[in-house]
Amino acid sequence: MTIIGKPIEILLVEDNEGDIGLIEEVFEEAKIRNKLHIAENGEEAMLFLHGKKKFSGSQRPDIILLDLNLPKKDGREVLREIREDYDLENIPVVILTTSGNEKDVLRTYDLHANAYITKPLDFNQFIKVIKSIENF
Repeated sequence: MTIIGKPIEILLVEDNEGDIGLIEEVFEEAKIRNKLHIAENGEEAMLFLHGKKKFSGSQRPDIILLDLNLPKKDGREVLREIREDYDLENIPVVILTTSGNEKDVLRTYDLHANAYITKPLDFNQFIKVIKSIENF
């Protein structure tokens, strides 16, 4: 996945180390050669997006993969803050979570998420999901 010849910058906001490892493995398996940045909670995500503290000089992501159930600041709050920030509001946000709760789905679309994907448990199905994100 490239935009006019440059790799896509992806911010993954995920607190589960197992899921982070799986997503990294899936990106590698799917031959997706993009820059994957990791924020392990909602506060880190906002620091990354504003280039503050340890994320000083960070690249603006082209897409954000956002888990909902995060420590310190949950994904719904992060999504709301992104959509209320003039400098960030146009970054596509894909919710990537284990929750299939209809209230979560509706709430995130109310907050203008671009897509809502429930994490599959099967590795091959997960590769298909990640490839669909690449096409996004």
